[in-house]
Amino acid sequence: MDLGFYFKLFLRRLHYFLVFLVLGTAGGLTAAKMLPAVYSSQSVLVVESEQIPGELAASTVRTEATEALQIIRQRILTRAGLLELANDFQIYGPPGSAERRSMTPDQVVTDLRRRINIRTTGGTSRRGAREATLVTVAFNAPDPQLSADVVNEIVTQILQRNVELRRGVAGQTLEFFSAEVERLDRELSRQEGILLAFKEEHLEALPDSLEFRRGQQLALQTRLQQLTREESVLRDRRDRLVTLYETSGEFVGGQDQPMTPNEAELLALRKQLSLARSVLSQEHPRLRMLEARAEAMADIVAEEQGATLGTEDGEDPQLTALEIQLADIDGQLEFMGNEREQINTQLSNLQATISATPGNTVRLEAMERDYAALRTQYDEAVRNRATAETGDVIENLSKGQRITVIEAAVAPSEPTSPNRPLIAIAGVAGGAALGLAFVVLLELMNSSIRRPVDLQNKLGITPFGTLPLIRTPGQIRRRRAIILLTLLTVAVAVPAGLWYVQTEVMPLDLIFQRILDKVGIAGLTGSLSSNLTT
Repeated sequence: MDLGFYFKLFLRRLHYFLVFLVLGTAGGLTAAKMLPAVYSSQSVLVVESEQIPGELAASTVRTEATEALQIIRQRILTRAGLLELANDFQIYGPPGSAERRSMTPDQVVTDLRRRINIRTTGGTSRRGAREATLVTVAFNAPDPQLSADVVNEIVTQILQRNVELRRGVAGQTLEFFSAEVERLDRELSRQEGILLAFKEEHLEALPDSLEFRRGQQLALQTRLQQLTREESVLRDRRDRLVTLYETSGEFVGGQDQPMTPNEAELLALRKQLSLARSVLSQEHPRLRMLEARAEAMADIVAEEQGATLGTEDGEDPQLTALEIQLADIDGQLEFMGNEREQINTQLSNLQATISATPGNTVRLEAMERDYAALRTQYDEAVRNRATAETGDVIENLSKGQRITVIEAAVAPSEPTSPNRPLIAIAGVAGGAALGLAFVVLLELMNSSIRRPVDLQNKLGITPFGTLPLIRTPGQIRRRRAIILLTLLTVAVAVPAGLWYVQTEVMPLDLIFQRILDKVGIAGLTGSLSSNLTT
């Protein structure tokens, strides 16, 4: 490689290199001088855990700190919120100013989102260890006091929105369970009414009285058999008395003073009362009725026994005794017949209720299951409401998880950017790189013959000697004047143009940001900002 030849070529193109070098140097120095100072103020917050142990009284807010901070961050960086923030603090000047008119609302929102930095660190690490959750809020502004004021406003919004978020969740939880308790209470009342109406409608056919009714049925069937036997005995006795009187004409036992009908009825009533007491409870209406009838009949019999019995003239004493006996037997048979009818009626009713009991049992169990399920849900809802009330009180007293300020934002005394020496050096380096690249590009595009070796390689001719191009002194002076004039023009025009744009059109930092946005590399803004900081 002929380094001397390439060096001579570079010297021939040195004026192009110098133009780009001057261009980059002038632009870098001008930008370093004219870019406004950026002050960055920041505040540090910490997420504190619950003030009351969770096993004693737990909050109903289950949102993790990092998740809550992400929600709060998105709410703060909404379009409406950022535009309101810009207007309240006049970040882009008063309404109607040239700078404010030069930016659309979308550009304001984009620029504010770039300048506001809300960063969360800590929390649960990958290894499962619990670390303190810290929140750092920073804002870049050309005025130090404006930077601190905006950061403090954002911190205030974070604290307020965190309280609102937690209280809102706790309040909604309490409201939900309160409404659930009221709904389940209404459902329980309705179900209780259904159960009560069903039990009242089928009072005699419920499963809890089934055994008692079967006992009643057995007792009545036993009594029915006993009545059959007693009726058979009485009919047999009546037939014997009538047969004896018809065959002998006499009534044996007429002197025995047979029982009167009232005495026979009293005896029958006492038998029924004794049987009823073995079957029915003491408070049963039928038992009380039999006791009252027995007492009344006992009074009547006592009066009859106290009176003197006589016979009328011409009356046959034997016939009177037979009639009395037959009347007594007929009365007993009639009473037993009535009792049989009552027992049959009771047996029919009991059989109907016993037959209806299985169906009623199924329906009753289904309703009781529904009621038990509702009762379980109601009890659970009441417990949850009590927990929600405790959580609501905890959040209203700010005893749950909360965010506190460790370090408030103050106005910085020194700007954090731009790094003016670095910008100037970057301008010089960029101009030199562009100049060198331009020279290389020109030489790559130039295919003319400039060395004897080019004649041999391209034409196959071996020259005896070569003569260089010799310029006249006038040509040399004109060329140098053009180069110097171009360099001076670039050195003056670039700073003047940048100054005009900065003062009359738009700040240079916003122009750089728009350019990055247009070419689709807005993500380099963070890297650029970090490189330009001191």
